[in-house]
Amino acid sequence: MKLERLMAITILLLNRKRVQAQELADRLEVSLRTVYRDLDTLGQAGIPIVSYTGMEGGYEIMDSFRLDRQLLSFDELTALSTALRGLETTKAYDRSNMDLLLSKVGAMVAQAEQGRAGEGNRIHIDFTPWKNSEEDRSRYDSLRQAVNDRKLIRFTYTSRKGEEQEREVEPMALVLKTYSWYLHGYCRLRGDYRIFKLSRIRELSIQSDTFIRRTESLAELNDRWKKPETNEANEAIHVALLFEASVAVSVMDRFDERDIERLADGKLIVRTTYTSENWLIGTVLYYRTDVIVLKPASIAAKVRQVALEIAEQYSASDQV
Repeated sequence: MKLERLMAITILLLNRKRVQAQELADRLEVSLRTVYRDLDTLGQAGIPIVSYTGMEGGYEIMDSFRLDRQLLSFDELTALSTALRGLETTKAYDRSNMDLLLSKVGAMVAQAEQGRAGEGNRIHIDFTPWKNSEEDRSRYDSLRQAVNDRKLIRFTYTSRKGEEQEREVEPMALVLKTYSWYLHGYCRLRGDYRIFKLSRIRELSIQSDTFIRRTESLAELNDRWKKPETNEANEAIHVALLFEASVAVSVMDRFDERDIERLADGKLIVRTTYTSENWLIGTVLYYRTDVIVLKPASIAAKVRQVALEIAEQYSASDQV
């Protein structure tokens, strides 16, 4: 506990120009006598703490001891602090560890620039997905612990094709991608590395057996995952889609501005490239009658066929 107090006092003094002993006592929930002893211990350890008397008195660390203010610019430190606060929403670190890390970053901000520190609050990064249930958080916590402890895990996993399989996996790392968490692991069923989306993991069981961590780094595992998904012909699909004006906002959210052509009547033409035929058809069906495939004709024909099959399915359902 004493070591933690000494660290806390040091960080507070690095963050602040001057702190009164009573404030330190209140924040650390200890007596003034304990604070005085801790300050004396820090002084003996070589940290140059100076005391000042009077109404504006208190304790501070000499400027010569403070971290070099030229290591990072104020804008760089603000960006770093903003990114770290974004990580708070992911539960990637224990709250206590994150608070300590944020305090250390704050200590690197020069005293002359402290008045500008509020500028970082104008940008807030929140990685929390809209679907963020207690079950999701519990699954994440269990997997994080299994990764740290090198524990084998077993679970039921649903693939993209909807197939369910029992998996036994050596968990390697957790990765946040586009608001979703994924698990890198070595699948003993497949005899190779795989990546699993946490939302598709069910009936998770942490085993008592441990494993020896394999040599592949997280960067190498991510490189495997970066390979783009391609269609059956291994070719890019160049499309032109005509959207109604009523879905303009959704189109702006989904597609790059450089791919959008705005027409005089408010409609939009999007010219872009897909690498998955199924993904393309799914996008078109999402917009229902608010989009028309201008080209290629082959995709327009397949969309029509899928729509007819859907209609037939509901027609058959009505007859039951």
